[in-house]
Amino acid sequence: MAIKILLNEHSFSVPEDKTVGQLRDREKPGADVLIVNGYPSRGDYVLKEGDEVALIQRGEQPKADEMEALLVARHTPGVHQCMKEATVGVAGLGGLGSAVSVALTRMGVGKLVLVDYDVVEPSNLNRQFYSISHIGMAKTAAMSDILGDINPYVSVISHRIELNSDNIPEIFETVDVVVECFDRAEDKAMILEVAGESLPEAYVVGASGLAGYGDSNSIQTWRIGDRIFIVGDLEKSAGPGQGLMAPRVGIAAFHQANLVVALLVDPKEAIAQIPDILD
Repeated sequence: MAIKILLNEHSFSVPEDKTVGQLRDREKPGADVLIVNGYPSRGDYVLKEGDEVALIQRGEQPKADEMEALLVARHTPGVHQCMKEATVGVAGLGGLGSAVSVALTRMGVGKLVLVDYDVVEPSNLNRQFYSISHIGMAKTAAMSDILGDINPYVSVISHRIELNSDNIPEIFETVDVVVECFDRAEDKAMILEVAGESLPEAYVVGASGLAGYGDSNSIQTWRIGDRIFIVGDLEKSAGPGQGLMAPRVGIAAFHQANLVVALLVDPKEAIAQIPDILD
């Protein structure tokens, strides 16, 4: 008797009582990572009706459909489909923006719109997702290269310009979420205001209060209404004696990225769980 499973996102029939190891030996003998229903599996696992299987060979670069199958296997189909259909704008590619971009690329977001006018400098390397080889490159170009090495099937649109109140509506007109990743308080306030007014269908995820190396749990997420969100402790801004450091900036960046995923997958649930900053 045969059962139906999904093998790398394709419907597949296998005999009852067949193990995933036997399936591997028949379909992809070189595979050394076996994923069943999103989790690594031993070869002696007996396949069941409806199981979702991905067979991976270490060191082998997957094709586009195989890459998607592997992401689905890890993220679950519903989450991945929401990510694949989404467009996210990232305003600023420093400590926050570079980390947010990497996280969303690993999630398989359909399209990223990246905006920054600066170049990579040595001082950036204390907290940003660049390396020595990127020094002197435009951050948009460097980040495009980095993301292409992680997941070449994510569409990356880059703009090397300085954002202002005039160009924000046009650059981000197609995005589902704008992530504010600026350094200066006045720039943060500007994009929250402009995006909030000119992009009525988009969510906006900002950040404030990330400096130092203080309590990790003081980094929280707040909302202003149902479309604008702020991540941080709302107090510790960068200044003399209180610099921006990789661990705490990273915590905030991944708070932002995690919120983006939640808003794309189940916005009502995400909004309901976040306290309003005005309450």
